[in-house]
Amino acid sequence: ELGSIQALYNLGLAYDLGDGVQQDMMKAFQFYRRAAMQGHALSRNNLGCIELKKENYDRAVRHFLIAAKMGFAHSFVVIRDMFAKGTATKEQYAE
Repeated sequence: ELGSIQALYNLGLAYDLGDGVQQDMMKAFQFYRRAAMQGHALSRNNLGCIELKKENYDRAVRHFLIAAKMGFAHSFVVIRDMFAKGTATKEQYAE
C-alpha cells in the first residue's frame, strides 16, 4: 500500500527533525523516498539535502535536479550553489 503522499512526507519530516519521535535519519530517508517516488517534490529535495550532508554530491544533485524539474525552485538554487562551490559539474548544472 502506497499511503498518503503528504503523510509519508510528514513522517519523514518528524523523523528528520526528531519532532515527537526520536530522530532517525534512516527512517526519515525511507519516508521521504516513498513520498518522492509518488511525486512529492519537497521530499525529493529533502533526499538531496540528506545526501548533501553525507557529501554524496552526485546523488544529491540528482535528487535536486528531479525536484527542480518538478517545480521546486529552491532545488535549482542549491544546484547553482553546488556548482559555484565545485561540488556539481558544469554538465549537471546545465541539465
